[in-house]
Amino acid sequence: MTTIACRYDGDLRCHAVHGPSQSSLETDAPSDNQGQGERFSPTDLVATALSTCILTIMGITADRHGWRIDGTTARVEKTMTGSGVRRIALLEVWVTLPEHLGADQRRLLQRSGEGCPVKRSLEGAVPMQIHWF
Repeated sequence: MTTIACRYDGDLRCHAVHGPSQSSLETDAPSDNQGQGERFSPTDLVATALSTCILTIMGITADRHGWRIDGTTARVEKTMTGSGVRRIALLEVWVTLPEHLGADQRRLLQRSGEGCPVKRSLEGAVPMQIHWF
């Protein structure tokens, strides 16, 4: 179990501290939802969690096989609903793997990335599309 302590600081901003490491981050409501948009919003963190989880799980798989995937990138776009209840309408991720990888390596990395815990946790609740390059 991991504990993260969160505090509301006013003006739609929060401060969170990761218990094990004591690293911290701040959030801000987005400018299209009454905030200043000067920091990650809570839903931005969900998008960030998805893309970094994909990269991390692929890194674990690559390390297990002795492969180098340094420089692999993921770009995520978060689309919010335009009407009704405000929620994430779509998370779309573009993952670019290093060119030196073979087809079998790419398939294994893609399969491991697609099975990351964040993606599995969001499935059925948030539409997601992952594009592989």
